[in-house]
Amino acid sequence: MKDYLLDPEAREFRATTREFLQRELAPRSDAIENRQDWAAVKAVVQALGKAHYLTLMFPDLYRGSLSTPGLVHAVILSEEAAAINYAFETTIATAISCAYPLHRYALPDIRAHYLDGIIGGSEIGAICVTEPNVGSDSAGMQTRITFDDTRNEWVINGFKRYISNASVADTYIVYGISNPAVTAQKGMSAVVVPKDTPGIRFPRNYTFMGRRGCIVGEVEFQDCRVPANHLLGRRDEGFRIMLGMFNFERIILGGSGLGQARAAFDIATTHAQRRNSFGQKLGCKQLIWDRVAEMSWRIDAAELLTYKAALLYDAGALSAKELMKPASMAKLVATETALFCADATVQILGGDGLTKEYGRAEQIYRDARALTIVGGTSEMVKYLIASTDMPSIKPNL
Repeated sequence: MKDYLLDPEAREFRATTREFLQRELAPRSDAIENRQDWAAVKAVVQALGKAHYLTLMFPDLYRGSLSTPGLVHAVILSEEAAAINYAFETTIATAISCAYPLHRYALPDIRAHYLDGIIGGSEIGAICVTEPNVGSDSAGMQTRITFDDTRNEWVINGFKRYISNASVADTYIVYGISNPAVTAQKGMSAVVVPKDTPGIRFPRNYTFMGRRGCIVGEVEFQDCRVPANHLLGRRDEGFRIMLGMFNFERIILGGSGLGQARAAFDIATTHAQRRNSFGQKLGCKQLIWDRVAEMSWRIDAAELLTYKAALLYDAGALSAKELMKPASMAKLVATETALFCADATVQILGGDGLTKEYGRAEQIYRDARALTIVGGTSEMVKYLIASTDMPSIKPNL
């Protein structure tokens, strides 16, 4: 971590954020990982809210010490949290991703009602996009959002899965088709659904190989009704909202990948300099220094791409479509780097890398595996990059 693109204020912010998370998150990390203690997660979220960390993306609401808060600082928070516990980082990243469209597209009274609790740390948010037959391909979305003129309400019917914070979130941003006669890009809407709305159900939570402590599950909507003012933006413009959210989310995931990669790298290099093998330090072996060198350059490349994308976002000069490529590149390189570093670290540690008794390498290995899938698979973001570079054709999915 060299912080090549960060100004002095951002570097100071990293130092204070790391100190804060070492105080609030690190002591609870074991409870989150081994007992999946939701109370521990909530306690850290509340501490972050009180310290103004959850308003970093909203300069008009921010009350901290930064002169110009933005996505760069949210990525730093993501990176530092993921280096300690990626499951926890997933929880806050999802909550901030929920707060983003609320802040930008909700009517003032709805924004105040649902946003304040999330950014204050007392409530949790969730985003509902993925379905049994819909991941990266939103065109196949089956959830329907229709308007009941007689009651002036939106009616939601559908089934979502792999939803982070399902059942424990207080507020859900739900995407669905509001005009099935046109393409999803032109006929999708987004609505705000509070947890206590009649018709919302949480059939089950999933058990994952990693990210233990992050609650992920299913959300079902059966004639679920919300008032007309719970629409985000305008009717049939949900795809545009989702596109902007995905750019934001993918850059944040760049920070997640960096945090995981850095944590793995620190374990690997420490071990290689301490462990004796065949009469010399393990790090003296060519095969080991080759792996360490590749981990190092991958991390630097991921850092440059991630913070470049965050700086472009904060500058505000690019449209959502223009930002898609740098956001996708940040997500692709940082998450693939995390996966590479996690695997290399376990291999360098040998048997120690497979056990809980000898540190966090096995946890990072399990956690990092999700990064190249969530928020758009590596295959999907490669498509987005290629489609930008070859605008005259449409690459075959």
